[in-house]
Amino acid sequence: MKNIYGILIFLLFCVTNSYSEIYKGKITDRTTSLPIEYVNIGIVGKNVGTVSDVNGNFSLTIDKQYNNDTLLISCLGYFPKSIKIEDFINSKINEIKLDEKVTELPKVIVLPKKYKNKRLGISTQSKSIQAGFKDNQLGYECGVMMKIKKSAIFECVNINIASCTYDSIFYRLNIYKILNNGSYENILQKPIYILKSKLEIINEIKIDLTQLHILVNGNTLVTLEHIKDLGSGQLNFCAGFSGKTYYRKTSQGKWDTAPIGVSISVDAKVEK
Repeated sequence: MKNIYGILIFLLFCVTNSYSEIYKGKITDRTTSLPIEYVNIGIVGKNVGTVSDVNGNFSLTIDKQYNNDTLLISCLGYFPKSIKIEDFINSKINEIKLDEKVTELPKVIVLPKKYKNKRLGISTQSKSIQAGFKDNQLGYECGVMMKIKKSAIFECVNINIASCTYDSIFYRLNIYKILNNGSYENILQKPIYILKSKLEIINEIKIDLTQLHILVNGNTLVTLEHIKDLGSGQLNFCAGFSGKTYYRKTSQGKWDTAPIGVSISVDAKVEK
């Protein structure tokens, strides 16, 4: 009986994968025709997605069950673009052009009459519990919700590292506000990349945000995103049971939570 079940599982696995195909494409700037690096490509909420490389190239495995869905292409500094999966698959043109957004001037921030310095998020330095990036999966991201009642100005992001087996790391920092429909929108105007050698990340990573004048209102999600093929390895954060981690498996994928909170915190000026 066990052998029969094993054969059935094997056959189901083969059938499921027989409907999947790998499709390749390239993301470029419509005006300059130059490639756009680290663009998010995926089906919203379906955990089917990837990130373009430094030359704008990407490959995406798509199952036929998603033919009626829509592919979303998004990147900071550019207008997002939606393409029906069926049209993308049937099109002989594999180049997708994005239109650049005009960058707005930084807003003048008027501090609240009463504010205080506060560290938000999770700041444990214990290495007894670890969580983080264990798979080289493009578009995977995880982070912590910063609980804010009114408004706050982000000044520095702190990340406590438990272990790293990469020779160097390259990640993207994302900051999301929560929209009325429950979805998340990145509030940054330009990407913030984190490039560090292994020797630079023994215990902690700090990202200075003071020059960006980031003003947020209400709860805000701060994450790190795996956007480059780093080869085999792992990056683990210190973690604890004092909070929870928000994560999604790939670009445009479904957000979920885990009962362990990774050590990502923000130093901010918080309105009283």
